[in-house]
Amino acid sequence: MREKYHPKAHLTKRRNVRLGLRARTRLISVLEKGSNSARALAQATGLSYNVVRHHLLLLELENIVVRKAGRPFSWELTGAGQQTLMKSGL
Repeated sequence: MREKYHPKAHLTKRRNVRLGLRARTRLISVLEKGSNSARALAQATGLSYNVVRHHLLLLELENIVVRKAGRPFSWELTGAGQQTLMKSGL
């Protein structure tokens, strides 16, 4: 049985590997509930801080998440990142 990934976990500018898709799906799932810092996301997902930062930057390049000003930075989904599976047609 194939794993289900969030539709926005797939990157267009980078190669998609299973571990990355899983990590981005977990991050997006937490961000759908509200904005968070990278440290809070790391704790909520069980991923390391460096993995979270890496995938947040990849998602930012794809305009799926946006970094809000202030220290620590707060990350949130953009309108593109809030589409559901049904709306995206996947």
